[in-house]
Amino acid sequence: MNGIINVLKPPGMTSFDVVAYLRRLMETRKIGHAGTLDPMAAGVLPVCAGSATKAIEFLMDKDKFYRTELTLGITTDTQDSSGRALSFVPPECSDEEIEKAVKSFTGVYFQMPPMYSAMRVNGKRLYELARGGVEIERQKRAVEVYSARVLDINRKKGVKALIDVHCSKGTYIRTLCADIGERLRCGGHMSFLLRKKAGCFDIDGAHTLEELEERRKAGSIGAVLIPTENVFSDIPGYTLDPGSERKFRNGMCVRLREEAFAGREKIDKDRKGDLIRVYDASGQFIAVGTIRSTESGYYLKVKKFFSE
Repeated sequence: MNGIINVLKPPGMTSFDVVAYLRRLMETRKIGHAGTLDPMAAGVLPVCAGSATKAIEFLMDKDKFYRTELTLGITTDTQDSSGRALSFVPPECSDEEIEKAVKSFTGVYFQMPPMYSAMRVNGKRLYELARGGVEIERQKRAVEVYSARVLDINRKKGVKALIDVHCSKGTYIRTLCADIGERLRCGGHMSFLLRKKAGCFDIDGAHTLEELEERRKAGSIGAVLIPTENVFSDIPGYTLDPGSERKFRNGMCVRLREEAFAGREKIDKDRKGDLIRVYDASGQFIAVGTIRSTESGYYLKVKKFFSE
């Protein structure tokens, strides 16, 4: 059981609940998720099993795509609809003003991590402190919103905007919704969240827990495991020759052959330190490495092994 399952997390479960469920289903303890989804949220949750758990740190770095609903005029202590209402301000903004406010958050902006989040401070989850009535000082963090587009504005019961967001790792969509509401001077909260994509994992290929349960009964759950190397499909690949493979597996730097800098998966000499997919002499994915430049040439050094 080595690989990644693209799980369609249902609303009402924590990400940890999903992992615990799959731990029992797959009868393995070496399992973990790559990127927490709020309990009220649904969507793509990559779950890594076996040697694929080594890829979690790389998956966490990938871009995310979300569809969210922003309800304007009501703020809550959790910044979403699960929390306690704090203020009510009738929204008087036009559709054009809403669209302008949403688009104004594209680019890098500094976001305050919410108290109701899984972020750790001094070994404690912020939500654990928040549930105990404790609020601590936090530092704003730079995140990036690559695009934010309003799909629909519904004014039948209050004012609700449906928004698609493409963003960097570490972006809290709840906080983005609250910040948009604040900019519109009426406040707001997130009333719906669907993660459509995380890195290379798309909602169209996600599996429900019910489907995975049926596959377990049929003995075919292994068929949904996605190879770890797919996480690195967006970076160049390099195949070692037998001599270089022995050195590489022993942690030594190996000189990159000249053909690595030409051809279908060309490696850019100017991007030293970038990740490279590494295959053994038989063509099996074994690791990711980084380029090192010296006076004598370019070398490949292991970053992390994925072979057992």
